[in-house]
Amino acid sequence: MIALIAFYLFATLTIAPAVAVIFARNPVHSVLWLIVAFFNAAGLMLLAGAEFIALLLVIVYVGAVAVLFLFVVMMLNIDFSTLRSGFTKNLPFGLIVALVLLGEMIVGLSAWKAGPGLSGTAPPPTTAPNIVALGELLYTRYLFPFEIAGLVLLVAMIGAIVLTHRSRGDVRKQNASKQIRRRPEDAVQLKQPTVGEGMKL
Repeated sequence: MIALIAFYLFATLTIAPAVAVIFARNPVHSVLWLIVAFFNAAGLMLLAGAEFIALLLVIVYVGAVAVLFLFVVMMLNIDFSTLRSGFTKNLPFGLIVALVLLGEMIVGLSAWKAGPGLSGTAPPPTTAPNIVALGELLYTRYLFPFEIAGLVLLVAMIGAIVLTHRSRGDVRKQNASKQIRRRPEDAVQLKQPTVGEGMKL
């Protein structure tokens, strides 16, 4: 019974933030709703007995959302002063969301063992853990698509770096070779001004 309640809870709280991601006007709010959706999707994977996929959702996707948030800030030049102004006003709502996520994690962990029974048919028993079985399948049968996916991600990463690397003329750049060639006697000047005389630059 607790597994069924946890399933409907996670499913509802996965679909609702996904809709909020689309309709939120503030891009920062969209990213935060996306984090909530990923956490609840991880709970669904945990109920299905795929604990490795659940960990991947939390570690990889939620970690990648931080990079997405960084790119949003870089591309849209969001003014954080307006965001900080409503921090204290939205603090109770943030605490409520944090407590809801904590409760969902507790419910998901308590219903973990009963999760595979949700589909009506339990998965066949295996001697190897999920991670071992996934690794053997990934690096034998699906090795070529896995390498292609790695190349696609590499091209995407290079493209994102090229798009965000802007050349600005009003920024002073560091000249490393000039700094290395600089001698101590050129960098420090000892002055001995007399009493009542100011420093001459």
